[in-house]
Amino acid sequence: MRVLFYVSSRVWSAAARVAITAAKGLAAKGHEVAVACAEGSQLAARTSDARIDAVTMGKSASAAGDAWDLKRAMEHRSIEVAIVTNERDHLVVASARLLGNRGAILRHVRPLERIQPGRGGKIALKLAASGLIFSSEKDATEATGLKGWAVPPCVAPLGVDPSGFDSAEPMSRGEVGLANDALLIACSYEPSGRARIATVLRALALLTPRHPELHAMVFGPGSLDEALRMHASALAVGASVTFLGEVDDAPSVMRAANIGWVAAEGDAGAYACLDAMACRLPVIAERNMLTQQYVADGITGLLLAQGDPPDTASEVAEFIADRARCAAMGNAGRARVQREFSESAMIEGFERAINAAGDRVRQAS
Repeated sequence: MRVLFYVSSRVWSAAARVAITAAKGLAAKGHEVAVACAEGSQLAARTSDARIDAVTMGKSASAAGDAWDLKRAMEHRSIEVAIVTNERDHLVVASARLLGNRGAILRHVRPLERIQPGRGGKIALKLAASGLIFSSEKDATEATGLKGWAVPPCVAPLGVDPSGFDSAEPMSRGEVGLANDALLIACSYEPSGRARIATVLRALALLTPRHPELHAMVFGPGSLDEALRMHASALAVGASVTFLGEVDDAPSVMRAANIGWVAAEGDAGAYACLDAMACRLPVIAERNMLTQQYVADGITGLLLAQGDPPDTASEVAEFIADRARCAAMGNAGRARVQREFSESAMIEGFERAINAAGDRVRQAS
């Protein structure tokens, strides 16, 4: 099958990670795969590193400009299926598909995302045969009855390859001025988790007087926000938190840590849970529909009541006091990832999806 992934965002994200992982996996299975992305973006660099065919969009291209570029790229490569991650990109590819009059489109849906097409999405559905790739059977079932999607829905559960984490060199604790016996928390953050990171910082303010060995490394897009630093300083935990920003090598950060704390949502939150478990870290996170899907409370981690710093601090203090239990949870998390959230199962889901879309294209031709 000839497949094109299109991600317009210049910023590395969980959606871009899904695209590059699926692209590499499908290419390894013998499919002809290309990735279309912004020139100079992080995804473009990773596409090059993975030796995948790249279609680069102009740095300041408009949606219309991208559509013309994609039309030429899809015609040149005889693309049968294009895969996108949001409504804007769906409309761009649908416009290119109309111009080139070829191919179906699949939109990958973030965990728990509710599909309610806006004006652009409704136009896209009229322009091209389209389908959805969900991250779980539950999400697919709840979306039953959606109108206008010509290609049957498929499921490709998010997954990771734990062996890839085993080869990562742990970040040196000395780089952030920590002793080797410090209790280190790797906290994954993105801007939609602002309320969650506030809870983390307030809980640390209550914990560190009795646990001076406790230190958190916050990383991810938006984690260098000056407001976060000011909040940490106001709570007098500035010395106990290191803000790393967006890191290129998250596995090295995870492998240096003792615990993973998730302050992100959507596919970024899902990946944070999976990455921590793949590194044998017990996971701390607020209890919600997303974290309950990935973390087995009391088995692979600790799910907290939402937004109460004193209760959070109390539960975390009890949690970190039992190091043997934490280690057992980390091992259980690793086993859960291998059993239920493997990267190979995710790639197989994408392959089922493109085959279903390809069948739809052939029937329509």
